Amino acid sequence: MPSSATPSDKLAMLRNRTFDELGTQDSACIERVLTREDILAFAALSGDAGIEQQSNPSGGAALSLWGSALIGVLIDTRLPGPGTIHLAHDLSFHAPLRIGDTLKAHVSVEALDVATRQVVLSCTCINQEGVTAISGLARVIAPSERIERPRSSLPDIQHDAHGNDGLARLLAHVATLPAIRVAVVHPCDAPSLGAALDARTTGLIEPVLVGPRARIEAVAAQEGFDLSGLVIDDTPHSHAAAAHAAELARTGKVEALMKGSLHTDELMSAVVARDAGLRTKRRVSHCFVLQTPHYPRPFIVTDAAINLTPDLMQKADIVQNAIDLAHVIGVPAPKVAILAAVETVMPSMPATLDAAALCKMADRGQITGGMLDGPLAFDNAVSLAAARTKGIVSPVAGQADILVVPDLESGNMLAKQLMYLGQAASAGIVMGAKVPVILTSRADTHEARIASCAIALMLAHRYRISPP
Repeated sequence: MPSSATPSDKLAMLRNRTFDELGTQDSACIERVLTREDILAFAALSGDAGIEQQSNPSGGAALSLWGSALIGVLIDTRLPGPGTIHLAHDLSFHAPLRIGDTLKAHVSVEALDVATRQVVLSCTCINQEGVTAISGLARVIAPSERIERPRSSLPDIQHDAHGNDGLARLLAHVATLPAIRVAVVHPCDAPSLGAALDARTTGLIEPVLVGPRARIEAVAAQEGFDLSGLVIDDTPHSHAAAAHAAELARTGKVEALMKGSLHTDELMSAVVARDAGLRTKRRVSHCFVLQTPHYPRPFIVTDAAINLTPDLMQKADIVQNAIDLAHVIGVPAPKVAILAAVETVMPSMPATLDAAALCKMADRGQITGGMLDGPLAFDNAVSLAAARTKGIVSPVAGQADILVVPDLESGNMLAKQLMYLGQAASAGIVMGAKVPVILTSRADTHEARIASCAIALMLAHRYRISPP
């Protein structure tokens, strides 16, 4: 029977083929890309985290299982479709599958048994190189009644349910890097001084304490901190501390700056002052590196601390800074979502116009090293289910590594909501200057300060090879 469904109807509805409608010329196929998240889903299903370790570049059991599952999905949703009963699968595996492979699954009707409604299906999976990775036969009972139902949006699968191992893995990653010399600016309260000392103990930094000596020593005495062996550069107040720390960075005596108990604008004013010598051609911007148990990978939110209402060219720098940071922390081709309230370009909403322009700038090589898409609403940027429901086809949607916010207010609220309501671990770093600036809030946790030092350590070592 000819179908009157439109293409969008066919995507939205699942329709089966009854036994009486099947013929030996019938076939169906689907194409999918194998991702790390697919393998983690198998690990969650089996309860064996070791499955992920099998998923190495040479291929492994979990990857072959994914290929056979793709064939099962094709049978259950396309041919014969909903209502099919599986009886037996006899599959052979000829070539390893690898994360990133594009696999095309194909099934075709080989034989029909009228008495039992059994159908024999020929099955293959072919990779992007034209190599047959899987082949074999499946025997099923085809449905006797027509079934038609809406295709449901699948929920997102969350991995790393506890989400509390990010700092440990970060510290393990930088364990081989020598500590860097860091000017800790005005560490005149227990959290900032304690974090600097703990970062020293952890082997991340060699702190130079810059601020009023009497106040620093008073905090140390009150908290029982040991300052022996540490350099203290005595300054009369926080303004002088910020200026002196910038001078230490300009002359190469330190490789990073760390905010103590002074205001952000006080420190950053010293960093961006024209005579400080720390400015680059790029505008400085702040990046929150976040990890939440509700998202399968660490990600960056920018800018939520420095640029209040950035214009288009400033946003271009903000994006490029975040991409550069993503490269340093191990994401070679980050997916960048330019956020707005909606996912369509609307002249009445400037954020959507900026998003579209940024994507075109990336197309023309004005922003490099990442894959941009926008405007995207927050849900579409982080949820594959939400993106699919709205019909958004994008390599970034649902799996963003970087979230670029329209302005500081929205970014700050987003980051803080993720931390306080989404159990996100965080680190804060300033990009775009000649040295990394460890910039954390006075309310940030001790873990956030240590994580920020670890990221600054990676950046400083990168800047030795490739100065900003």
